[in-house]
Amino acid sequence: MSEDAARRAAEAAARGSYGRLVAILAARTRDIGAAEDALAEAFAAALRTWPERGVPASPDAWLLTAARNALSNARRHHRVRDAAEDEVLRRCEELAEAGHDIPDERLRLMFVCAHPAIDRAVRTPLMLQAVLGLDAARIGAAFLVAPAAMGQRLVRAKARIRDAGLRFAVPEGPDLAERLADVLDAIYAAYGTGWDALTDAGLGGLATEAIHLGRVAAALMPAAPEAQGLLALMLYCEARREARRDDAGRFVPLARQDARLWNRDMIIEAEGLLTAASRAGQFGRFLCEAAIQSVHVQRPVTGRTNFAALRVLYDLLARHAPGVGVEVARAAMLLEAGDAPGAAAALHALPAAEVASYQPYWVARARLAAQAGQATAAAQALQRAIGLTADPALRDFLLAGGDLAGS
Repeated sequence: MSEDAARRAAEAAARGSYGRLVAILAARTRDIGAAEDALAEAFAAALRTWPERGVPASPDAWLLTAARNALSNARRHHRVRDAAEDEVLRRCEELAEAGHDIPDERLRLMFVCAHPAIDRAVRTPLMLQAVLGLDAARIGAAFLVAPAAMGQRLVRAKARIRDAGLRFAVPEGPDLAERLADVLDAIYAAYGTGWDALTDAGLGGLATEAIHLGRVAAALMPAAPEAQGLLALMLYCEARREARRDDAGRFVPLARQDARLWNRDMIIEAEGLLTAASRAGQFGRFLCEAAIQSVHVQRPVTGRTNFAALRVLYDLLARHAPGVGVEVARAAMLLEAGDAPGAAAALHALPAAEVASYQPYWVARARLAAQAGQATAAAQALQRAIGLTADPALRDFLLAGGDLAGS
C-alpha cells in the first residue's frame, strides 16, 4: 500500500472518529490532554505501520488499541495504573478485536466540558476541540480570540477536568437542564462551522457529525424540547445544502433557490420534530429558529413567504434570546417584507463595536441604503461586507452587486 493511501485512510479516521476516540480514551482517566496525546501517538504509529502492513479492517479499533497502549505505557511510567483500569482495557480491546462497534461516548465528554467547574466562556470552545477536533486557531477565529490565548484557555480547562476528577456521565435533574444548553450550543456551533465551510475539505464532515450528535442528544433526551428543536433546525438547513450553489458553483440566496433541490425527507423529519417539541408549550431558542425555517420551506407550497409569521417569530426570538445575529436577521427580514423604517431602526440600535466585523450587518446596511437610493452609502457598506467575506462564492456574489435590490 502506498503512503498516500495510508495517509488518506488516517485522515478519514481523524475526520470521522477523532472526538469519539478521545471521549472513550478520556472516559476512565478523565484526562482529555493525555487522551489527545495518546491518540496523536496512535495516528503517528498508523502512518508508520499502515504503508507496510496495509490499512486494518477496522482503523478505529486499531487506533483505539494503539492509543490505549500508549496510555498504558504512560501510566506504567507514572505508576498510577490499577487493576480496574486493566480490566476496562482488556474488555475494550476484546470488543475492538471482535469488530464490535465502538459506543458513541462523545455526549458524555461534552457534558463534562459543560460542568459548572469549567469557565462558561470556554465550555463551547473546549467541546469543539475535544469532541470535534477543531484546532485552537480556528476556534479562536470563531470566538474573536487570539489563537495563543484560546490555546491557553483550553489547556487550563483540560487541566481543571483532570485535577478535579470531574465525572464523565450524563447529568440528571437540574444539572442536566443547565448543562444541556451549553452542549446544544456547541453542537450548533459545530454545525455552523461545517455549514460555512463548503470549500474547506478539512471541515467537510463537520455538519454531518453535528447532526449525528444532535440525533444522539434528541434520542437521549426525548423530553427536552430544545434538543428536538436543534435537530429540526439543522435538518431544515441541511435540506437546502444542494440548492445553495448552482451548477457553476455560484452562490444562490435563499429566496432564489430552486426548491426542487431541497431534501424532502429531511424537511418532513424536521417538521415532525418541530410539531412534537412544540407540544411542550415552552419557548426555546432552537425551537423558535426551527419554526422560522419551517416558514421558509412553506414558500414552494404556498407561493409566497409568510412575513407576518416571520415577524412574530423574530420578535419572540429577539425578546427571549437577544443577540447581534438575531437582530441583524430580524432587520433583514423586515427589509425584505417592505418595512424599511423598521429595518433601519433595528440596525441603528446595534452597538457599533459589536457589528464592526459582522459581515451580515454590512450586507443588510448595503441593502437598506440601496433601497433608499443612497448609492454611495450602499457601495461603501457592500465593500465592507466583501472585505469580511471568506467564502469565494459569496464574495463573487457580493462583488457582482449582491442582489441589493432584493428578490
